[in-house]
Amino acid sequence: MRRINFDMGELMAFVVTAEKGSFRLAADALYLSAPALSRRVERLETALGIRLLERTTRHVALTAVGQEFLQEARAALNGLDEAVQRVGDQLKLRRGRVTVACIPSVAGNLLPQVLKAFATAQPEVQVHVLDENARQVLDAVLRGEADFGVSFTGSQESALRFDALTRERYVLALPPGHAWAGRREVAWSELAGERLVSVSHHSGNRLVLDQVMAELPEQPVAWYECNHVSGALALVEAGLGMAAIPQLALEPSHPRVRSVPLTQPEVWRTLGLLQRRDRVLSPMAQALRDCIVQTHKTA
Repeated sequence: MRRINFDMGELMAFVVTAEKGSFRLAADALYLSAPALSRRVERLETALGIRLLERTTRHVALTAVGQEFLQEARAALNGLDEAVQRVGDQLKLRRGRVTVACIPSVAGNLLPQVLKAFATAQPEVQVHVLDENARQVLDAVLRGEADFGVSFTGSQESALRFDALTRERYVLALPPGHAWAGRREVAWSELAGERLVSVSHHSGNRLVLDQVMAELPEQPVAWYECNHVSGALALVEAGLGMAAIPQLALEPSHPRVRSVPLTQPEVWRTLGLLQRRDRVLSPMAQALRDCIVQTHKTA
């Protein structure tokens, strides 16, 4: 195999000179002196053993071989640019920081397995998790504080893309010793007269729950309120009452809290990925987003 005895600087000098049709214009474009540029082209011709350019006092023209070689030279330089771009993209993918905003139930029960897989694939990428209520997640994505979000609100926001990820049902969380712990289902209307733990009006879940409760013949009473579902679950665990919660918020293997599906009506919410329509994710943010989708599919 014949060894290439010229460098990319000489190849670039030839391509720019051929395109400009002038050593002076090419030298200006490459920030070189005209003699220095001419020497580069001459070294390339010597290495190839062929004349590529015909020189006159005012003009530079390609020889027939030079015309053919110009196409190959351009392709080589373009290929190098693409290779450098790919390497740069890989470096960006492997190093950097991603910020994802999500509701607490996602942060506690869906995200850990995702981040474990992501850390194995991209060990140099730092991840900042903003675990907030649904309204704060929405605002963080809209303001650009988070690369993307995971929540159950935002589908009506025109500035956002909402890509559905999964649906989850509302269940009744209760202590394992409760008389209802072994039941197959519990009707919402049966909650009247029971001691309930609820999320506060600061939680996006409260709107869902209030809409259901408003249709019941008798309104259940919340004896305790917490800003987040995790706080409500802690009170249920302490035996202070029962709580209507989204299923994802409770691990199936929780040792001190059981869940029973709520019926009449069945109530579901859709979790989705939130992203600003005018924002293109960085390679590392896109990789994390893809990992969330893939992990959910294989879970």
